[in-house]
Amino acid sequence: MELSEYRKRIDEVDRQLVSLFEERMEISKGVAEYKKANGLPVLDASRERAKLAEISKMSKPEFRSYNGVLFSQIMELSKAYQQGVLRPDCALKTEILAAIEHTDRLFPEYSPVACQGVEGAYSQQACDKLFKTPEIMYCKTWENVFAAVESGICRFGVLPIENSTAGSVNKIYDLMTAHRFYIVRSTRLHISHSLLAPEGVKKEDIKEIFSHEQAISQCAGFIKSLGGVKVRVCENTAVAAKTVAESGRRDVAALSAHSCAELYGLRELASSVQDSGNNYTRFICISKKLEIYPGADKTSIMVVTPNKPGALYKVLSRFFALGINLIKLESRPIPERDFEWMFYFDLDTQVYSEQFVRLVCELDGLCEDFKYLGSYSEII
Repeated sequence: MELSEYRKRIDEVDRQLVSLFEERMEISKGVAEYKKANGLPVLDASRERAKLAEISKMSKPEFRSYNGVLFSQIMELSKAYQQGVLRPDCALKTEILAAIEHTDRLFPEYSPVACQGVEGAYSQQACDKLFKTPEIMYCKTWENVFAAVESGICRFGVLPIENSTAGSVNKIYDLMTAHRFYIVRSTRLHISHSLLAPEGVKKEDIKEIFSHEQAISQCAGFIKSLGGVKVRVCENTAVAAKTVAESGRRDVAALSAHSCAELYGLRELASSVQDSGNNYTRFICISKKLEIYPGADKTSIMVVTPNKPGALYKVLSRFFALGINLIKLESRPIPERDFEWMFYFDLDTQVYSEQFVRLVCELDGLCEDFKYLGSYSEII
């Protein structure tokens, strides 16, 4: 048989599959309406197990696992469709639509903003990129940034969330589980570290380097080349520069931004000492109030799934079924719950799309815990 004949037969089978799948979905709609009228839940776990066992028995041994995957996905699509019939609207949908309607058309140019660190910190540079004339309140810790936003002292807060070479800022993810907030915008900042030291200090004089743990990780190769220098971790790269400037020592240096040299009266001994030139940090701008500005094409959510096989797969299948692109998946252990995890997702989707609205309504009922973190655009 020629290839064209094989393809012709596949096309005919596919036509039958489409027709039968649509017929099955129409029947599932009737099931949903019956369940709604009789107060029954969408999920019937015992029915699903029995159905998959039946499919396994019907299958040829070589196709048994494939059929298991296929019908598991079909049942997930069926449940998603049934949820849409049972719950065409949800409270979160109403909240999101209200935020879109009542948020200003333009992102504010001026606002009180909380940042961790001191003048010259990368968070301050990100803040200057997000706002035209921000009134920055510097905080000692990231926890304090969240607290400043939650208490209303600052309308916004700016926090680093991931780096292109060092990875995610895990502490931020841990704090995100404990605080109520929304992401309203994000930006990416090119990070270039310099070796800064007091006037007159030479590179060979340096016995100890001060910097933030992420910067230390990003400059590991350069630090090794200095030959056995000690490393002191600081809350922030700008704090490191300030500490070196105020130390009075002649054997210390800081890994910090070039701008901190002039700020704190230091001299740049080496520039761009990070191991990778393609070094970017992504910062999020958070708010206590849900604000969705025009052009929002990214959404962040956090979910906790039941601690059983296939729970995460069921969440991921919703993204696939609705054609929503997943651009980040991060997992973090849940404090005081052994071997249970929180999952963080960044989604590439317009907040105005029907698929997005369906997703947030479905996930609320699918997950053990579901937290919508906001829809926003990113400034490059």
